[in-house]
Amino acid sequence: MSTTPTSHSPHPEGYAKLWELIQDIKVAMFTTVTDPGVLHSRPMVTQQADPGEAVLWFFTSIDSPKVADIYHTRQVGVSYAAPEKHRYVSVAGRAHVVRDADKLRELWTPDMKLWFPAGLGDPYLALVRVEVDSAQFWDSPSSAVVRLANLAKRTLTGKPAGGAGENVKLDVR
Repeated sequence: MSTTPTSHSPHPEGYAKLWELIQDIKVAMFTTVTDPGVLHSRPMVTQQADPGEAVLWFFTSIDSPKVADIYHTRQVGVSYAAPEKHRYVSVAGRAHVVRDADKLRELWTPDMKLWFPAGLGDPYLALVRVEVDSAQFWDSPSSAVVRLANLAKRTLTGKPAGGAGENVKLDVR
């Protein structure tokens, strides 16, 4: 995908753009580093994105391998994709395992019973709090007409078409 030059966006404008881009993408790929140093990704549902604190929240089981990974290395990656909208977001941050009963109740939804049938009483229920350090996104025009016109321009001229999208790095901290 061709993009315009990368630009930088500081907080708070960066926060607003990040939340705008991920708010309707519930499932993210959550990447940790295992003890031998191998990257391990798995799908996870974002429970809340708190733009005021640059924090993402996820439910997990305290005995999950990802928890061991987080205790080994707090650096994580969280990737969001909405291919139908030509939108991609990559987040880098530091993860913390949280067992706060009030926060568990605040974020709990009935859908979580699929993964935690015992509900809030599950003794293994925990949260992962990701403090966002930086994010990068790629956002392209979703109009098929715009994409087709850009493809035609590139094919006819051999030069990259303008307006193919933007690539922005958000420095959060």
